[in-house]
Amino acid sequence: MRLSKAWIGKQSKKVKNRVDRLLVKRFAESIGDLHPFYIDEEFGKNSRYGRNIAPPTFPRTFEYGEIAGVDLPKKGLIHGEETYIYSRPLFVDEEIYCYARIEEYYEKVGKNGGKMGFVIIKRFGEDAKGELIFTEIQNVIITEAVRKEMKV
Repeated sequence: MRLSKAWIGKQSKKVKNRVDRLLVKRFAESIGDLHPFYIDEEFGKNSRYGRNIAPPTFPRTFEYGEIAGVDLPKKGLIHGEETYIYSRPLFVDEEIYCYARIEEYYEKVGKNGGKMGFVIIKRFGEDAKGELIFTEIQNVIITEAVRKEMKV
């Protein structure tokens, strides 16, 4: 595999996902946030949205499709940072169309003198009308050890 600036701008095709009620409940339990907004149907009906919403980090569970020509290692990556930007909440039981795009790739010299790679990935979620609901920006770090194992 070759790590490259040629990745920049490559994008996956849209993948349909569903904000499943049971998965939202399990996700809320796993993060220790059982706010009634997420799990209590009656609370959701009486909320300003008229229904339940998903926790802000729930898009981590979505499929975003494969980006052709970009093959990150399956092990040894470091999750550097993650930011979510929303135009509105995710509603339980709605369909979301998700895709990902490589925004940037750069390298820095690590503490041990070897190169580390940094991949900035933007992930997007749209409703059925194509309206953007959220953007997730993540920084993935490819360590010196992983690069050495990859022979890059």
